[in-house]
Amino acid sequence: MKKLTTLLKILSIVSVMGFAVSACDNNDGPAEKAGESIDNATTDMGNAVEDACEKAKEGVNAQDTDC
Repeated sequence: MKKLTTLLKILSIVSVMGFAVSACDNNDGPAEKAGESIDNATTDMGNAVEDACEKAKEGVNAQDTDC
């Protein structure tokens, strides 16, 4: 009887987790799209700063051109 109770608990937990995962969809709302846009802009800005730093180091013939 104890094994059956444990099995039912495990099945219940797995079922709830399955429903929770299936509830997630790919329909992003406006806030999600805005956040993604901000993330992309931040990444692009970081890459631009790094590129500028590397060019500046190359311009002064630095030993280490990585930034």
